[in-house]
Amino acid sequence: MPKRKSDSDESEESSGTQMPTQTHPTSAGPQQPNGQMQRSSPPNHIFVGKKPVMSYAMSALIQLTQAGEIVVKARGMSISRAVDVAEIVTKRLGNGQYAVKDIGINTEVVGEGAEQRNISSIEIVVGK
Repeated sequence: MPKRKSDSDESEESSGTQMPTQTHPTSAGPQQPNGQMQRSSPPNHIFVGKKPVMSYAMSALIQLTQAGEIVVKARGMSISRAVDVAEIVTKRLGNGQYAVKDIGINTEVVGEGAEQRNISSIEIVVGK
């Protein structure tokens, strides 16, 4: 009769070195050795989404103290929230220290084939 592996043999094998997990090709970006995702955009760019406005405004203010200039970016329905972030940073939180330097608007094409559509986007540069 062939010898079967016992449960203790299997646990010893699995407790050895583990193979590194591979990332899916559609993941957000390459991983660093410590397991964190590598940022592919500049650190002074703030991408506005669905979070509360004040969380983006506080993040923008912290980045402004470090970098001196930030770019607030948004697409679609989040454009009004990005404008709110820029206004809060310049008028309420910045104490008149920061101003809007430049505003750029664009239309991005998203999707492929029959699902292709246009989405508006905005970039607001805020600095001293």
